[in-house]
Amino acid sequence: MTELPGALGWTDAHCHLQDRYVDAEGADAEGALRGALDRAAAAGVTRAVCVGTDPATSAAAIRLSGLAGLAVEMFATVGLHPHEASSGTSGLEEVLDADAASRVVAVGECGLDYYYEHSPRDAQLVALAEQARLATERGLALVLHVRDAFDDLFGVLGDVGIPERTVVHCFTGGPGEATRCLDAGMALSISGIVTFKNAAELREAVKLAPLDRLMVETDSPFLAPVPLRGRVNEPANVVLVGEAVADLLGVAPEVVREATSRTTARMFGLPDPL
Repeated sequence: MTELPGALGWTDAHCHLQDRYVDAEGADAEGALRGALDRAAAAGVTRAVCVGTDPATSAAAIRLSGLAGLAVEMFATVGLHPHEASSGTSGLEEVLDADAASRVVAVGECGLDYYYEHSPRDAQLVALAEQARLATERGLALVLHVRDAFDDLFGVLGDVGIPERTVVHCFTGGPGEATRCLDAGMALSISGIVTFKNAAELREAVKLAPLDRLMVETDSPFLAPVPLRGRVNEPANVVLVGEAVADLLGVAPEVVREATSRTTARMFGLPDPL
């Protein structure tokens, strides 16, 4: 493993390592997971959060997070992605009630996606409201996906309440959206998009956020950062995201590594990373 000052490593706050994502061609999903986490550990990553997008992938995230002998400590979330909102949230509580759900740290990812609209907007609004309530009832964090829908996001959360620990995953807004989220007490999780040429507004937004409200993620296997753009992403590349954030803020990568790992621990209710 890469030598780190102290014991605090990088945390990938949002990744998808279930077989649906890494096993598309019939490869050994567990072997692929272990390989990815071995490479992450070698890069200095010590924690990762595997995110569910429906009941099946949520159950898979829980199972994978509980495997013995992983090179990186892994946690899970249970949620219904806005693309899947038409199927309804009825299966999520059953997954949360499973005996193995003790490693679940959040409800989500859930939210609103008006760019693709794979599910009707009405279904997305209902699913978001139900999952926000569920996060509050269960004392879990809420992980949000929001694209071209900030006004409706705040409309729903204004009605049902914003869970105390709410994270905007893969934040892609500009300074105005960032200010709105930060004023509401949310944390912003930054992906490899921050390295893309056309993400100037996002970079300006990142500069507005205090370090104790920033997290870094890969959203792997999607959104590999520059210079790996177009390749399959994996948790090891969260280091590149963190370094890009550090460059924007004018601080050393070690500062971002420690701050974002502590923010992720606080937002997800994880044990202190030290």
